[in-house]
Amino acid sequence: MGNCQRRHLWYTCLTAGLKGTDYSTMTLALLFDLDGTLLHTDPLHAAVFSELFAQRGRQIDDAFYLHHVHGRQNLDIFGEHFPNEDAQTLSNIKEAAFRARLGAQMPTPGLAALLDQAETQGWPVAVVTNAPRDNAEVMLAAIGMRQRFDTLIIGDECDRGKPDPAPYRAAMAALGVAPDICIAFEDSPSGVASGVAAGALTIGLRSSLTDAALRAAGAVASIADFTDPILPGLLSRRLSSQGVS
Repeated sequence: MGNCQRRHLWYTCLTAGLKGTDYSTMTLALLFDLDGTLLHTDPLHAAVFSELFAQRGRQIDDAFYLHHVHGRQNLDIFGEHFPNEDAQTLSNIKEAAFRARLGAQMPTPGLAALLDQAETQGWPVAVVTNAPRDNAEVMLAAIGMRQRFDTLIIGDECDRGKPDPAPYRAAMAALGVAPDICIAFEDSPSGVASGVAAGALTIGLRSSLTDAALRAAGAVASIADFTDPILPGLLSRRLSSQGVS
């Protein structure tokens, strides 16, 4: 199936999910995590972290990565596991290696169609990430999506990063929207917790974790990607909660 056909199918599903809705009064704001949500970067992050740990005599496996690294800020990770080294220096080394190996990437399936729909409906969109700004810019460029978002919020540039709600609250403030019209898309427990605490209806992406793990963190549901057939119903649910019918 070609890209145009996939987008048409997504629009058809969205329209069915919102059947009976007055499109002129629809208001949503879509807030997206970056790593593992807009593109599948976890294998590369895991490899770079594994190499850095191995260079310091520590072997880590997938379970360690998911429980102690995934979704956390670098300074917290390195401060905890290598307290005798400068966490910022280690972070810089790790992220430079990640950027050097990233290359061109494909966006998560269905992302372009969802952003097209947001643009058509006038829904503001933002990226909210714990990634360093240099990484975020490189990743968005790698999927050709930098200009598709109204704002880019970096956790390190907020008072606190995820799982604190500060990054999502900053995105809401930048977009000028209230929490009750926001949907957040996240792939990690810390990100889900951040979105939920900020008041966004938070949907998990099963890029690395299971539905059960994402729901345990507070997600209302999880999707495989942005072509998932349950997504239109979730958008409709948020609209319905505003009294739109």
